[in-house]
Amino acid sequence: MLTGAGISTESGIPDFRGPEGVWTKNPEAEKLSTLDHYLSSPEVRARSWRSRLEQAAHLAEPNSGHLALVEVERRGQLDTLITQNIDGLHLQAGTSAQRLVEIHGSLREVVCLSCERRSPMGHILDRVRQGERDPECDSCGGILKSATISFGQKLIPADVRRATAAAQRCDLFLAVGTKLQVFPAAELPQVALRHGARLLIINAEPTGYDRLASAVIRDPIGRILPALVGAAGPSPAGSASLATARNADFVSRRSATPTPARRCDR
Repeated sequence: MLTGAGISTESGIPDFRGPEGVWTKNPEAEKLSTLDHYLSSPEVRARSWRSRLEQAAHLAEPNSGHLALVEVERRGQLDTLITQNIDGLHLQAGTSAQRLVEIHGSLREVVCLSCERRSPMGHILDRVRQGERDPECDSCGGILKSATISFGQKLIPADVRRATAAAQRCDLFLAVGTKLQVFPAAELPQVALRHGARLLIINAEPTGYDRLASAVIRDPIGRILPALVGAAGPSPAGSASLATARNADFVSRRSATPTPARRCDR
């Protein structure tokens, strides 16, 4: 299973590339997530820390979509949950760390780029509130950064291996709330399809994989996921359970123009 920004928008966290996305509305904000800019400019780092004080992710709570996936795990039907999100809401909802791959890292921790010491994000934000513009590592004086994967920064190889292995062995691959544009995560549905899995896409906008999916569902994630797993009563008319999606030759497809994919580290 792969989740993207769409599952968290119902928790009040804006996406990055959508019509109302953070980077769509303010292209300059993307610099804060580019490693070269972050390393070379104390002002960029100061702006980045100030922006974190205002980010909704620190106040957001898991929604019914996150909780439905916890139910899938509780029933023993979840092999691995791979998320492109950095908000930590899957863990907060109750998904076990052993089943979760946060392939783009987590905003809940801070890492020193010199000694690699990690600390809770809240501790560093308290220092920013007290007046530090560009807080340094307490241990070595190095540059601190959220424990997320920035543009120009390599993904953690072990996480990529775990995600790829999960896609190879699954029988049903769910892509939830993602346009499947950012590699290498966007390759995972293709890996699953090559190994005989069925693909179910739940996303508000078209993806490049829609024509390959057994089902494409455009309904709101917070409503359709609980219905699919049976966590909120009977399924709406026209929808299908996860078991049906796994076994049916064809559930439903809403055709769409494929969207070109984007290759980058995040």
